[in-house]
Amino acid sequence: MTLDRLLSSYDYHLPPERIAQNPVTPRDSSRLLVVDSPDSRHFATFRDLPNWLQPGDLLILNDTKVIPARLYGRKTTGAPVEILLLEERPDRSWLSLVKPGKRFKIGSEIAFFPKSGQTEDESALWKARVIDRDLATGGRAIEFYTPENRSFWEMLAEYGHMPLPPYVTDSTAVDESYQTVYADKLGSVAAPTAGLHFTPEVFRDLTEKGIETAYITLHVGVGTFRPVETETITDHVMHKEYFEISPETIRKIAETKARGGRVIAVGTTVTRALEGAMKETEKEELTPFQGKTDLFVYPGYEWRVIDGMITNFHLPKSSLMMLVSAFIGRERLLDLYREAIEENFRFYSFGDAMLILPSAKI
Repeated sequence: MTLDRLLSSYDYHLPPERIAQNPVTPRDSSRLLVVDSPDSRHFATFRDLPNWLQPGDLLILNDTKVIPARLYGRKTTGAPVEILLLEERPDRSWLSLVKPGKRFKIGSEIAFFPKSGQTEDESALWKARVIDRDLATGGRAIEFYTPENRSFWEMLAEYGHMPLPPYVTDSTAVDESYQTVYADKLGSVAAPTAGLHFTPEVFRDLTEKGIETAYITLHVGVGTFRPVETETITDHVMHKEYFEISPETIRKIAETKARGGRVIAVGTTVTRALEGAMKETEKEELTPFQGKTDLFVYPGYEWRVIDGMITNFHLPKSSLMMLVSAFIGRERLLDLYREAIEENFRFYSFGDAMLILPSAKI
């Protein structure tokens, strides 16, 4: 078995102070590590992105919008509880991760507090009930009792909290900073973080240089951030995530390829959607798609759509590291991570970015 198949081969040491707790301001002042060949790299600033791309290139971005997916409350016994919504199920219940898990038996009644704080006013509590278990995630299906004159989304806006990642423990960031400036379609429980660096000014400069943009929608769920726990990574099973690719985006990709332009994925979610559509449709060409994929990309994967990517720096042993390793090689990626740490780059969701150009692809 090659080292590329071992989970331990994707480990690295990150000093805690390198985990970004807040985004930089403005967003496009984050740092950018540009990888332009198998053995060279450059340090830049994200607002310089247009200078590293070519006229005729196409950037694909994920226009999903993060929902206030974290809820705090108590059981009827008074025990405190916390849940993280993952995705809506066909029966209108929500698959959720729960804390503490042992207390969430089927039939358990829960009352959630509004964002304004804890209260004993029963009329101010949002009630819900556990109706099922989910073996794949270890989660629960939660059924919400929404008042007749209110929608679920209105209630969620009043009761839900922005689901910042667990490693963001000391943040003063406002909710808007965990949304991309182009976020449009509600559904994610985590931000497509490679897109957090974009500003209207960056989009303006891209347009002026003749670089186009297009959008897919992938609602980030447990499939993206669920840890890989098997030492042989090929034994890991990805949770399915829902995504959409529109006819307009398909047309732009085809036109870009026809004129010799390059398709650059903004983030691992876009990469997974574009490549996942090829897997799910089993067609020779990319076509419009609505559905789910459980695509797991790791070294040895044969790329079919994307030519380059923009990505943040990811957690050790994560499926996201494996995906990027499939593009430039595991050892090369680990070398770049070590150098980024030495150069005081900021890591994870609120951290800096990496641009991997087609000339660096293995």
